[in-house]
Amino acid sequence: MLQVARVAPKALEDASDLVRDFLLSQQHPDGGFCDRDGESDLYYTVFGLNALAAFQVEPERNAVEKFLLKFEEGEGLDLVHLSCLCRCWGTIGQNRMPKGLRKALLSRLEAFRKPCGGWDNNPEREHGTAYGSFLALGAYQDLGKLPPKPLRILQSLKALETPDHAWNNHPNLPVGSTNPTAGAVVLLNNLHLPINDEVGKWLRNQLHPQGGFVAVPGAPMPDLLTTATALHALAALEVRLTEEETERCLDFIDTLWDATGGFHGNWTDDYLDCEYTFYGLLALGHLSL
Repeated sequence: MLQVARVAPKALEDASDLVRDFLLSQQHPDGGFCDRDGESDLYYTVFGLNALAAFQVEPERNAVEKFLLKFEEGEGLDLVHLSCLCRCWGTIGQNRMPKGLRKALLSRLEAFRKPCGGWDNNPEREHGTAYGSFLALGAYQDLGKLPPKPLRILQSLKALETPDHAWNNHPNLPVGSTNPTAGAVVLLNNLHLPINDEVGKWLRNQLHPQGGFVAVPGAPMPDLLTTATALHALAALEVRLTEEETERCLDFIDTLWDATGGFHGNWTDDYLDCEYTFYGLLALGHLSL
């Protein structure tokens, strides 16, 4: 994802400096990156660090490290924020981690694993989700490891398949959803497992007439997160858009860019943040390759 996002600054041309400066402005004085309320947050810090990396800009690592140390071994964090803590440490350098922290984080990640072999953020759910497994695998990789028995992830995903050649986040649903499907594609690709060609066709069918991708079939409006994940999954499947489809997606992304440097999540979103700005860079990167 980072390799692709690094292509985006060239596509942004003169706007590149504005986006970079917006991202720099999002770093909180405590070292983290700001959420939509202006408070530092682990989730947004991942996207801030990754987006800056796309511009080959070094964050103030000492400040980020100080911010991360406040979370110690991640006790009390849900799976989303725990995976973000792992990814942040992986980004600024495992050599900065206190002794024993890596082992503790890996152990805490495994506590969110379900009997099916996947992961989920909700401790009350019995089955893992494509999103939870995507987060966990990424966190393991950022800490330089693979999860134990990685092929059990395949068993979990099998129960999440939908009859329309896609995936959703819960078993036995009749219709797929774009983001879980993209997550499943990335997981299977990372595990070097074959993927049905019909999956690529299903993903392409989620392209909105005005550009961008919709989160579920028939949704009235595309959004930037779904567009970025769908393009990333299609690239993993080696499925390319036509020139006309690419132009439509570029036009859609252009409508979400703000002259202050950030990206909105969709046409009704009034906010700018690091998360959607990173998704804007990822989508632009794929469309420019």
